[in-house]
Amino acid sequence: MSSPAKIRLAVVDDQNLFRESLIALIGYEPDMEYVAEAGDGASFLALCATLPGLPDIVLMDMNMPGLNGVELNEALQRQYPSMKVIVLSVHTQERLMAKMITAGAVGYLAKNCNKDELLLAIRSVHRTGFYMSPQVLKAIQQTHSYRPAPGAMLPGGADLTNREKEILHLICQEFSNAEIADKLFLSVRTVEGHRNNLLLKTGCRNTAGLVLFAVKNQLHEVLF
Repeated sequence: MSSPAKIRLAVVDDQNLFRESLIALIGYEPDMEYVAEAGDGASFLALCATLPGLPDIVLMDMNMPGLNGVELNEALQRQYPSMKVIVLSVHTQERLMAKMITAGAVGYLAKNCNKDELLLAIRSVHRTGFYMSPQVLKAIQQTHSYRPAPGAMLPGGADLTNREKEILHLICQEFSNAEIADKLFLSVRTVEGHRNNLLLKTGCRNTAGLVLFAVKNQLHEVLF
């Protein structure tokens, strides 16, 4: 029986020591492998065109020479949408975090996070498609006090059914499609259909965007 495929990772950061430390950390994890590194966004995009296989996940900084994190993320969403972006940054303002998630990033971590949280984020993104710490979600929740009136259409034109809200709530709890199907006695295909409808109705790019949407509109409450 063949072993599961490893999580393929790239690191993009202009700080050499930080980048090399991440690569060393990845090397100690049996379910992960480092496949690419770059010191700036333009170099990474050029490198992607030469790789025999693309990374599953990119760990990237926000402040870099040339293409910064915002611009690199936009380019990756256009050119390599299968790659998932986790931002590692010293900037942890809620507005910036929300902007990056809305633009397609699937995770946002402070650069001073501990090793365990980083590894948890990588594995969560690989399994469920997103990772946002409770602290990040709480910050977003606290800065969006708007609550739609009963029966009102949500921002973005999203008029969600009860079943869609139920599935959205489970997505926010990091259940996979298969786990949601099992809990609700549905087929995986049915759950995938509801997830796709949620993306269409909310205008979100990915699962992380759905979580952000749910927290902003108080469809999912973050509890400590």
